[in-house]
Amino acid sequence: MTEIDTSGITLSLKNKVFDIVSEIAMEQNTDAYVIGGFVRDTLLGRECKDIDIVVIGNGIEIARKTAARIDKNIPVSVFKTFGTAMFRYNGMEIEFVGARRESYRQDSRKPTIENGSLEDDQNRRDFTINALAISLNKSSYGKLLDPFNGLKDLEDGIIRTPLDPINTFSDDPLRMIRAIRFATKLGFTIEDKTLSALRTERERIAIVSEERITDELNKILLTERPSTGFYLLDDCGLLEIIFPELALMKGIDTVNGRQHKDNFIHTLMVLDNLAQKSDNLWLRWAALMHDIGKPGTKRYEVIHGWTFHGHDFLGSKMLPEIFRRMRLPLNEKMKYVQKLVRLHLRPIALVQDVVTDSAVRRLLAEAEDDIDDLMLLCEADITSGIEDKVKKYLSNFKLVREKLKELEERDTIRNFQPPVTGEEIIATFNMKPSKEVGIIKATIKEAILEGTIRNNHDEAFAYMLIIAGEMGLIQK
Repeated sequence: MTEIDTSGITLSLKNKVFDIVSEIAMEQNTDAYVIGGFVRDTLLGRECKDIDIVVIGNGIEIARKTAARIDKNIPVSVFKTFGTAMFRYNGMEIEFVGARRESYRQDSRKPTIENGSLEDDQNRRDFTINALAISLNKSSYGKLLDPFNGLKDLEDGIIRTPLDPINTFSDDPLRMIRAIRFATKLGFTIEDKTLSALRTERERIAIVSEERITDELNKILLTERPSTGFYLLDDCGLLEIIFPELALMKGIDTVNGRQHKDNFIHTLMVLDNLAQKSDNLWLRWAALMHDIGKPGTKRYEVIHGWTFHGHDFLGSKMLPEIFRRMRLPLNEKMKYVQKLVRLHLRPIALVQDVVTDSAVRRLLAEAEDDIDDLMLLCEADITSGIEDKVKKYLSNFKLVREKLKELEERDTIRNFQPPVTGEEIIATFNMKPSKEVGIIKATIKEAILEGTIRNNHDEAFAYMLIIAGEMGLIQK
């Protein structure tokens, strides 16, 4: 149980915005309250820059008056469809909304909205810890309003819905993933009845847009221990609906007493390992999907046992469709993840053998500026329970890193471009663009990567003349 210090509320209310809202609410003969995440995080001693203010009446009007009184030049964004208004001030994002009552149709998570009371507004909140409110009214300024024992749930580390969880999740199924996200972010436990409703209502997630689901997955991925969220998604049956490729990685097969590891568990271990080293969202996506091709390449061989040959290649090929379906960006972010998935075995292959200069040059040429992220992923991929094996791999990875640094400083292979261009080859031999030009460029590149020649124009040009001569080409 966490001891919640409510004195933090008093300190947080020493804020110019709250004072002004309180004054305007009194002038307008209405009530206003701070509600939701700001109250929750303040009680937990966490920083929160998003402030939600609920007004009994017209939230848009109060937002405009508040912004104008702070500084008449502050722009206010108004969203009439939702009855909300927002402005930014002093590093904070402050949103105003009129208190409302909501009702839902079975086929949509978009509610029908009516004006309501504070009680109505708290009833519609997703979790008890997000239904906490603080009065900004002169007569009760600073009073904590907690109709669902959210403060106790904060102390006990519990995620619970204010009303019946089946109705809560059926009305807005995105709340199911939000429950998991908050449990993961805060290190809380989902209360049994609420967890049971997650399982019962999981099919309702189908009415939620992919964009909203993926936004929640991104937030889970950015937590300190993201595996918690994915285990919960799996436990309640949501994972197989929203990310079937990841769910397919679960389980262990046995033939003739020989098993392979559970690739789902391994993947989440890799993700947590990486989360300790980097907060790069897309590198975390690469960790989550680095073995996504394993179910499609799993084979049992009498001599070698279980194999997953080519899972790196298949995984990289699967990514565009996964990114499209999940509404992830089909741009350089996808290409970055794709590259890391495709190359994630290469450094491991190096540490299992002699670390040759040519192999390291090839890796640098392919990974380019993402080589450091690739090495982080590969080091996170070491999940063996055998301590000596882990030490050996990490030691070898250190050797690869040293070799990478040495060759990069000496040969400048990263972001490799052949020193002799296609245009120069065409001009030198007075020829037209053709496959011969490509052959010459590829041969020069191969010679540089193998260390036959150094990565500079003079040696590459001289080597080009030799190759061209063997091909019967004559310098003009």
